[in-house]
Amino acid sequence: MSAASANPVPSAPPSYEEAVGINVNYPHPYPIPDPGQKPDGKGTNLPPHMGQPPPANNPITVQTVYVQQPVMFYDRPVQMVCPSCNQVIVTRLSYDSGALTWLSCGGLCLLGCVAGCCLIPFCIDALKDVDHTCPKCSALVGSYKRL
Repeated sequence: MSAASANPVPSAPPSYEEAVGINVNYPHPYPIPDPGQKPDGKGTNLPPHMGQPPPANNPITVQTVYVQQPVMFYDRPVQMVCPSCNQVIVTRLSYDSGALTWLSCGGLCLLGCVAGCCLIPFCIDALKDVDHTCPKCSALVGSYKRL
């Protein structure tokens, strides 16, 4: 019984800092604000960055980039900015025989229009593909495929 009396019995449980092992005498990882300073950190004097050169007073050049929305091409002229000559234009249309023209011709041949009537789709612009060109620089700016 003398061994049990050698260890004193604690009167209260340990505090949180003692139980977790936090040293209350260790310096805080965050700066403690002065009495006249707000705790939000404004007004703190941070040390200058060591090893970095001071910022140069070079003029900053700003480049403005205009992004044009994608143009949807159909079988009607479109007003747009030509990507080749950068002019505002209304496109010029030209018609080429495409897949719908040839399928229409083949369909008419199957129906028995062999005496030249099967060539009628090649005379109808509504069955042809449409190419949009610039009237100023003649660049191809887009096309509309029927199929």
